Amino acid sequence: MILNLTDLSNEPLQGQLSRQIRAKILAGELPAETSLPSIRELARQQHVSVITVQRAYEQLLRDNLIHSRRGKGFFVSQLRKDEKIDMAKERLMENLERPILAALEEGLSNSDIIKIVENLIKLIKETKNKNISPTD
Repeated sequence: MILNLTDLSNEPLQGQLSRQIRAKILAGELPAETSLPSIRELARQQHVSVITVQRAYEQLLRDNLIHSRRGKGFFVSQLRKDEKIDMAKERLMENLERPILAALEEGLSNSDIIKIVENLIKLIKETKNKNISPTD
C-alpha cells in the first residue's frame, strides 16, 4: 500500500494515515475484505511508530471502514456504494464548513464561493490529468 506521509504537514501522521487509507477505501482502491498490513508492518513500511498506526486503525475502526479478525488482522469492511458516497459527502461537509463560514464572514457571496470552488475543482482536475499524462 503506497501512502505519502510527511512531517512537513500540519496534519498529524496518524491523521494522514487514516485519511489516506480512508480515501483508498472510499475510492474503491482497497476493495472489501482486502487485508491491510499489520500495525507493526505498516509502521515499519512508513517509518512511523506502532502507536501512530494503531491510532489511525482505531479511527478507521470507529468509522466502520475496517474491521479486525482475531488472529487474522485488519480487513476493509463491506460498504455499499451509497454508503461510501454518504461518508465522502459527510467528510467533505465537515472539512468545508470552517472555510465557507470564514468566507461568508469576510463578505463573499454564495455565488462567489461556488465560483471559487468550481474553479478549484477545475484546476485540481487539470493538474491531476497532467500528472498522470502518458506523454510525460
